[in-house]
Amino acid sequence: MKYVDEYRDPAAARRLAGAIRALVTRPWTIMEICGGQTHSLLRHGIDQMLPEGVTLLHGPGCPVCVTAAEVIDQAIALAATPGVILCSFGDMLRVPGETGSLLAAKARGADVRMVYSPLDAVVLAKAHPEREVVFFAVGFETTAPASAIAVLAAEEAGLRNFSLLVAHVLVPPAIAALLAAPDNRVQGFLAAGHVCTVMGYDEYEPIARRFGVPIVVTGFEPVDLLQGILSCLRQLEAGRAEVENAYGRSVRPGGNAPAQAALRQVFAVVPRVWRGMGEIPASGLDLAPAYARFDARTRFRSAVAAPASAGPCISGEILRGRSRPTACPAFGTGCTPEHPLGATMVSSEGACAAYYRYRRAAA
Repeated sequence: MKYVDEYRDPAAARRLAGAIRALVTRPWTIMEICGGQTHSLLRHGIDQMLPEGVTLLHGPGCPVCVTAAEVIDQAIALAATPGVILCSFGDMLRVPGETGSLLAAKARGADVRMVYSPLDAVVLAKAHPEREVVFFAVGFETTAPASAIAVLAAEEAGLRNFSLLVAHVLVPPAIAALLAAPDNRVQGFLAAGHVCTVMGYDEYEPIARRFGVPIVVTGFEPVDLLQGILSCLRQLEAGRAEVENAYGRSVRPGGNAPAQAALRQVFAVVPRVWRGMGEIPASGLDLAPAYARFDARTRFRSAVAAPASAGPCISGEILRGRSRPTACPAFGTGCTPEHPLGATMVSSEGACAAYYRYRRAAA
């Protein structure tokens, strides 16, 4: 199939791996920022094709994983509110907060529904004018435009029973926060191709200049990832630190202008708490004042804030690239996809889930 098979070609992958081995003269550490890329790297054994000195770290690239437990508890509290239909994506339903999960709330009788798009929640609000429909809006810049469009659709329809619990996060501030950390050891980044398809990659230029790190926009197939790693290593070996697009079939420098316009209209940039990373300035989106009437926090004021609990889970260290899943004492024993202790195991894009599925035997 065009644009798929050629990027899964084993011969092309071997050639790229050989070029990487011939190029590298010293150890380097690269971080991929997308959970989908993490799974592809492990599923196809790309990490095992690289020279010993090239280390891949897995960053906070799973939006479900970085959603703060406090916000999940707010969603659970909203779901338990009489008359409310709480909607979100499937992955979000199983992620634990401090008071359980949305799936557990559903088992207790809450009306929690999985949807494939925020617009599905708008349709529900139209069909059930006697109910309050809340969409739990999570995700990076890839899903945020759909949330914005849902708000605009609800406004156009004159809906008074539709609102958002917004937990959208932005990738570039998280990259900057990782690089600014005193114990940072990341020397280059693979940027997420789907995020850059929406936002372009101009906003990465100041980060590359400020921290002196190459950032390569990369796709998700094996050849995409190997090409991105090769491009990043070429820059590192040459002492360059530039933004490079290795996913040209999808990404343009300026991104998707209509999607960005919807984001600017509906949302405002705010600080956001990332699970395992704390508050990162200007790293989240919330509803702009003109659309505050669609804010579920304001409408219900029934949010629950619970302190973080102690336990063996080290998902915060994993999300910051400081540890691998196999370093967790609970990995594969007390923590499995069936009985997860942390978000990085429960999410289909989480690093722990990827290691459990593809590297358990080696662990």
